[in-house]
Parts: sequence; structure tokens; C-alpha cells
Amino acid sequence: MDPFADTLQRLREAFGSGRTRPAEFRAAQLKGLSCFLQENKQLLQEALVQDLHKSAFESEVSEISISQNEINSALRNLRAWMKDEKVPKNLATQLDSAFIRKEPFGLVLIIAPWNYPLNLSLEPLVGALAAGNCVLLKPSEISKSTEKVLAEVLPRYLDQSCFAVVLGGPQETGQLLEHKFDYIFFTGSPRVGKIVMAAAAKHLTPVTLELGGKNPCYVDDNCDPQTVANRVAFFRYFNSGQTCVAPDYILCSPEMQARLLPALQSAITRFYGEDPQSSPDLGRIVSEKNFQRLRGLLSCGRVAIGGQSDESDRYIAPTVLVDVQETEPVMQEEIFGPILPIMNVGSLDEAIDFINRREKPLALYAFSNSNQVVKRVLAQTSSGGFCGNDGFMHMTVASLPFGGVGASGMGSYHGKFSFDTFSHHRACLLRRPGLEKVYALRYPPHTPRNLSVLLMAMETRSCSCALL
Repeated sequence: MDPFADTLQRLREAFGSGRTRPAEFRAAQLKGLSCFLQENKQLLQEALVQDLHKSAFESEVSEISISQNEINSALRNLRAWMKDEKVPKNLATQLDSAFIRKEPFGLVLIIAPWNYPLNLSLEPLVGALAAGNCVLLKPSEISKSTEKVLAEVLPRYLDQSCFAVVLGGPQETGQLLEHKFDYIFFTGSPRVGKIVMAAAAKHLTPVTLELGGKNPCYVDDNCDPQTVANRVAFFRYFNSGQTCVAPDYILCSPEMQARLLPALQSAITRFYGEDPQSSPDLGRIVSEKNFQRLRGLLSCGRVAIGGQSDESDRYIAPTVLVDVQETEPVMQEEIFGPILPIMNVGSLDEAIDFINRREKPLALYAFSNSNQVVKRVLAQTSSGGFCGNDGFMHMTVASLPFGGVGASGMGSYHGKFSFDTFSHHRACLLRRPGLEKVYALRYPPHTPRNLSVLLMAMETRSCSCALL
């Protein structure tokens, strides 16, 4: 028996009724989402502590506040985003109305991950609701406490004829993907992303894949090592390193490594104290399986800082590895934990070559006091996003798209990009029924003169002329 059939049928019928299309309905859904965050803030923070040992600071900054800001932006701009977008016309269509209409796709499936289980469920949900879709949300079964809140509490704040949450692990997700959706939005690993894309291809369903990858961090000799260490350590060990856009490894000269190591040790001690395991600001690894995988990576290269672990607490200390080889596992897979390898390169050219011979990352970072160095890394590499002289702050700018390229994903969202992702951009041209004699030059029998006039009229141009 299909466990999802009734739910999917309900959502499809609701969308077919046109219920989700009016701006008033969309705004009401977004306001409901806002109330959910405001009225359940403590419950959500407790769930995030249970799942990931997230501090109140990390929960507020990276989960609750950022989701609320996304809702507020959508509410402020909803009607402007929904408006038909007029476009330039050619001479042959000057008397017509040409525009792009933003239509909802229909029934959208959002598959969310466990590392930011609230934010990465709600941010795409905001875009899907703002665009007028019905939504089926599949939160991660790994972040169990947050999953429970999303499943039991969130639906009370939204129209349940148009929104539902489904639970389960890989088996249930596989069953779910056998169904036809009008759009699928997936955040997770490249391995699972391939499975999602293959399932979507069977129904020709469009997808957004927000994947991961090994995000390089180039550190030039011309920079202050303590400033670099502060910023890299903060972003590497935030959420205990379980962030898809965290700096995954450092590329620098042996000389900079020698300057950087004591600076990193200083930053880690200032951030988390002499005993980081007792710090309220350092998270934990989400599961036993992930803990064991990460502990295995500690044997790569040589531990220069940290390296301690405690299986009973799923704790791994903020760690820096040196003397790492490119062929070792820690340089072959996304780390997704509080481990930072340092690879030595002899020059900027060598660093760029190293980056470019690997898969395109989700994010790329470059630190230097020289604008020319930062701009050269930007110009000669490719990545989903780029930030010079800091960590993943580009993600906080709602006017910038967030997404990957190549192996790190496809499609983007945040702000208006979320609305556009979940909207079909329909090309529309409205022509008056008259003036048949003018338009008749298109019809057979064809003549060289009519062809010449028609080709000229069809040239793409912006023209205010009202004559054909």
C-alpha cells in the first residue's frame, strides 16, 4: 500500500483548485510561518541542542533569525515579485503586449538535510509558498528532535490542504521519489543528489540540487595570520564544522603555515577555552556513524592542533592537520566536521592549478592584503560562491544567489532567487484580433520583398515605433 498516495492527492487537488494562487493566500501562509518561528522559538532551540548541541547564539544566527529574515523579505516584496514583467519587443510585435508571468509549478517536494535542519527546511519553503505552490516537506530523520517539531507543530500554522510533512529514512524517501512532482528541491550530499536527479529524470521533473564539496581556502603570504586564523577558525568550527560552505582545507606556503599554526591555536583557545569539550559554544557530531567517519580522518597527515575525541559525547576537538597528502581520504571527501587540513603550495599559480583540477566547490575563499591576488583567484577559478578575506558571509546577503555549480549543485535560491526558482517563467504575448492586412505578409505565397520586411521586423531591438 502506498503511504503517500492520499497526501499527494490532497495536495494536487488543492493546487488544481487555484487556492494557492492569490497574493493574499500566499501572504497568509508566510505569516503563519512567521508565527511558527516566534511562538516556538524555545522549543526549536531545545530541539537544536538535542540534535547538534547548538548554542543559543548559533541557533539564533544560523537557523531562526535567518529564516525569519527570509520570511520578512518575501512578505515585503511578494506583490512586486508576482507582477508580470514587461520585456522589450521587436518591430513585428510593437502593437502587442509581451511579458513574463511568474506561475507556480504546482506540487513541490523539498528534501531537507540534518546539519541546519530548521533553516534548510524553511528557507526553500518560503520561496515555494511565496511562489504559490503546494509543498510536501521531507525533513531529515537524522536530526530527530527538529524533525519532530517540524512534523507535529509546523502544519498547525499552515493550510493543511496545501502543505504536508512526511517522515522516514532512505527507504521512504526512495518510495516518495517514485511519484511525479512538479519540482524537487534537494539539499544534501552529491551521492544522494545523483539518486534524486535520476528519479526526477524519469518524470522530467526540474530540480534544484544544493550539494557540497571541498571548499578551498587560499591564504597568501601577504596577510595578517591572526586575522586569517580568527576568521577561518570561526567559520570552520561553527556548527562543529558541519556546514556545506565551511572552508574545507587551506592552501598556503610552508612559511605561512608556520605563522598560521600558532595563530590558529590562539584563536581556538580564545573561542573555546583550554578544554573545548566543556565549551557551551562548540557543537557535537550529529550521529555515531558520522563520528566514526570523522575519527578515521584524524589519522591523515599529522595532528598539529587538537585531535582529541570522545565517542560517548560524539565530541571531536577543533583540529588542524599538516603534512597532508592529496591522495589521503581527508582530501578526497567533504570533511563535514571540525577538522582543517593544511596543504602546502609554492605559489599562487600552483594554488589555482590545484583548485582547478578538482571538482568545482560550493564556496571558495581567498585571503590576502592584495586586492590583485584576491581578484586573480576569483577570475581564474569557478565555484558556487566566493568570498574574499572572510568566511561564508556571502550567504547572508539576500540579494546574492546561493547555489552550486558542477558537482556542487545546480540552481540557486535566497530572497527573490527563491521565488524565481519555484516559479515557471511563462512567456506571454497578447495580440489584437485586427490588422490582418498588416500581418498578412507572413503568409504564402512568399515573395523576396515580404521576406526582407519580415526579417527586418523580427530583429531583436527596443523600439518605440508603432508602425510595422
